[in-house]
Amino acid sequence: MYRIIFVCHGNICRSPAAEFIMADLLRKQGLEDAVSVCSRATSFEEIGNDTYPPMKRALAEANVPIYPRQAARITQTDYDQSDAIYYMDQSNLSYLRRIVDDRRGILRPITELVPDLEEIEDPWY
Repeated sequence: MYRIIFVCHGNICRSPAAEFIMADLLRKQGLEDAVSVCSRATSFEEIGNDTYPPMKRALAEANVPIYPRQAARITQTDYDQSDAIYYMDQSNLSYLRRIVDDRRGILRPITELVPDLEEIEDPWY
């Protein structure tokens, strides 16, 4: 199984949204058994918290199914078990490089999947 992780600062807005959207796209294409998707944080600030309520509402308005989850910080084990890790902005990349050893070169900007964007900015700032 191919494993994808989406990463943002706190894992309550951007990366869970990417997780839910990708999971929905995979389900619609019948690929949910071939590709797994999850999301992680680079910080400890929101660990254990659910997806931010306004993001839940936005996803519901877009008819993207969501499921219960809790924010978690990325680990080297997550990295070692993954095939691709997509970060939302350059700050995420900077922190990722301090947390994981990217010896396989699988840290990638979200813009590889959404080329129209320069990056997905953190809504808290």
